[in-house]
This record gives sequence, structure tokens and C-alpha cells, in this order.
Amino acid sequence: MCDDCGCGNNEGFHVHPGPGKDHPHKDTQSHHEHHSHSHGHQHSHDTDGSWHSHTAADGTVSWHRHGGHGAQPILDANQREAERNRGFFRARGILALNLVSSPGAGKTTLLRATLEKIHPDIGCAVIVGDLETQADADALRPIGAPVVQVTTGTVCHLDARMVSAAVDSLPNNNVRILFIENVGNLVCPASFDLGEAHRIVLLAATEGENKPLKYPPIFHGARAVVVSKTDLSEPAGFDIAKARQAIAQVDPGAEIIELSARTGEGMDAWFGLLDRLLAQDAPRT
Repeated sequence: MCDDCGCGNNEGFHVHPGPGKDHPHKDTQSHHEHHSHSHGHQHSHDTDGSWHSHTAADGTVSWHRHGGHGAQPILDANQREAERNRGFFRARGILALNLVSSPGAGKTTLLRATLEKIHPDIGCAVIVGDLETQADADALRPIGAPVVQVTTGTVCHLDARMVSAAVDSLPNNNVRILFIENVGNLVCPASFDLGEAHRIVLLAATEGENKPLKYPPIFHGARAVVVSKTDLSEPAGFDIAKARQAIAQVDPGAEIIELSARTGEGMDAWFGLLDRLLAQDAPRT
């Protein structure tokens, strides 16, 4: 886990707002300062090291942290930032969902199908996390929802500070659902709260039924487990009954949704979950 191995001690990441979009934050921040950005999101810096930002000509913002050692201070600072994110989302009626999975489980495909269906009626935004490239963000941007790519370098997860910085590049109104596509990894994201309302775990039919038993922390406490790529269940020899048993053993309270974003099978159940979560967690006043 990150809290043991120390990979959470990231020294820098990059925020890519997208073509023609500028990041509103231009100034280097010092250790104990609090700034209110254009969307009213309050930020402060980690007590275990100060963050500094640099904006390139193409609008890409690089964040670097200097100083700070040890896993526990990093997790403590992350939790403080996560609570600030959560307060920001709640105050604006934004449902923030943290989508986690192994690499290649179908997060981007699911998001593309979701945005195509609901974004015209429900304002959506996406934060995408990957070590390098903007491929996933580029795949989602043509749909029209605002998408921000975060490249983490060598870090195998998003953290609350990365999400906080990425939110600065998103519009400050008309967003009802914020999808956070985490870095593909079933281990380290379990340790880092992003300020989301719910964690959604994807388990692809091509991965095998015992993933929840092998990686229980990421499944434990998930609001829902989406069994993706069900159109490949038969050729992959995937036993959905065994997968359900494994999920229930690790997290009996998780809702299980079986779908194929490619064929559309099961997508109505996914959209129904989003409707319920909007009503319960992000009502508009």
C-alpha cells in the first residue's frame, strides 16, 4: 500500500485543461497561504512540504512539492485536502464519483457511453488520471463535457491535491456530476480519499472472478461494483456467480451492476444508479 511503500510522496504532477483553455491559477503559492480561485475553492498547502505551480504557454500547469517525508504526514495532509474538496462539492450540489479499476477494465469506454447519453441533460465534467499522455482525455473531449487530464509522472494514483488543482480548470457552474477516472491500479488508490461522495470499482469480465479477494481494500466500502465487458464473459470463461460471491464476501453492501458499455447491455442499471445518487447526495436547492 502507498502508506507503507511511500509512493504517495509525489514530487510533481501536471494538469492539462485541454486545447485553448487556461488554468486560472498562475501564481506560486507559499506554505501557509490560502487562496480563493475563480470557482471559490479554498486551497492550502501541505504542512509536510510546500506546493508551487508553473503554467506553460499551452496552458499545462505543473505542480511541484519540495520537502516533506514520511507516509503518515502525506496521508494526513491528503485527508485534510479531501475534506476541503468534499465540502466544495457538497456546497455546489456536485456528485463526485471516484472510478477505480485495473488498467484496461473499461473506465474510459464507460465514461464515453455515459457522457454521450446524459451530458446533454445533466451537466458532467471529468478529471482523468494517468501516468503519461492525454489519450483518455482526448477520447472524451469531443463529446462536449469539460475534461481535465492529470498526468502523475511516476505516481500510481490520484490524490486530493491533484483533484483540487484539476478542479480549478473546470467550470464553476452547471456541473452536476464530476467523474474522476483514477489511475489504473487496484492497490494504492484505496489509501487516498479524493473528497468523492462514492467510490465505484470496475471489474472487467476479462480479469477473473477472484480480483475482489486478491485486492479487498479497493472493493471494501465501494458504493457499487461495475462488472464491465460482460459481452466477453463467455469467451473469457468468466463466472458472474463466483464474482458476485467474491464481491459480497469483501463488501456485502456494494451494489453490483453488470454491463457492456460497448453493446449497451446493462447500461440502464448504471444510469439508474446515477439518478439515485444525484437525488440522494447532490440535490439542487
